[in-house]
Amino acid sequence: MNILVVGLGLIGGSFCKAMKKYTYHKVTGCDLNHDIEYAALRDVAIDDVFTGSYEGYDLIIIALFPDAAERFFNENASKIPAGTLVTDVCGIKGAFSERMKQTALSNGLRYVGIHPMAGKEFGGYYNSTADLFCKANFIIAPFEDSKSEDIELLKKLAAEVGAGKIVETTPENHDKMIAYTSQLAHIVSSAYVKSPELGLECGFSGGSFQDMTRIATMNEKMWTDLFMQNRDNLQYELDLLIENLGKYSEALRNGDADKMRSLIAEGRELKEDNLRHRVGQPN
Repeated sequence: MNILVVGLGLIGGSFCKAMKKYTYHKVTGCDLNHDIEYAALRDVAIDDVFTGSYEGYDLIIIALFPDAAERFFNENASKIPAGTLVTDVCGIKGAFSERMKQTALSNGLRYVGIHPMAGKEFGGYYNSTADLFCKANFIIAPFEDSKSEDIELLKKLAAEVGAGKIVETTPENHDKMIAYTSQLAHIVSSAYVKSPELGLECGFSGGSFQDMTRIATMNEKMWTDLFMQNRDNLQYELDLLIENLGKYSEALRNGDADKMRSLIAEGRELKEDNLRHRVGQPN
């Protein structure tokens, strides 16, 4: 295919590098920072720099923050030839995808959203890598009336760039699940590092500390956008977490070892059941 990638940050840059490494697709890159475009060209992460014409592309991948992705599509959809397939990689779908779909329909375009579940502590093109998506979960979020050939095309592309489990779900279910599996974890990490002990942890921390704090370096602009667009689902998960944390706090406050032991055992059993279920799932 002839593919245009709009936005050469961590995800967009990694898509370009992965497609050049693992596929025969022709890749064109577009970024507001022209130095990044030329860096991608020097790295052979892209074949060409975007010239301003949307003619001739089989697929356009919008790899921008949600607000920027929506703004770009609204401003440029009328310039894209009718029938072109457009996707985005944003970590929000739901109402966002519905608005993107309406823009697509108004301009005779096809749209299906995707969400590669991959990332790093730090973003930007210079942190991108061809292997970012290897063995990562990859979500396709079509609508009921999305064309099966568009869904299959995106699934095939996901497999080509190394995705592990490829999941097809509705935009609404995507947001419900992501609130728990991703967004809540980012809030917890951000809150966790606000202890005054953070500056004294060197020499006292291990893997658990690293796991808990790794994603606290998230980009506040993008993640605020994601949180606000999914606030109902995220609020539910956050309230439930606070309720559960309160039980541990109460056991500590009361010196109730039996209650603490029961709470820990309950968590262990739930995670063990989850692990057994994952082992039985197809890749």
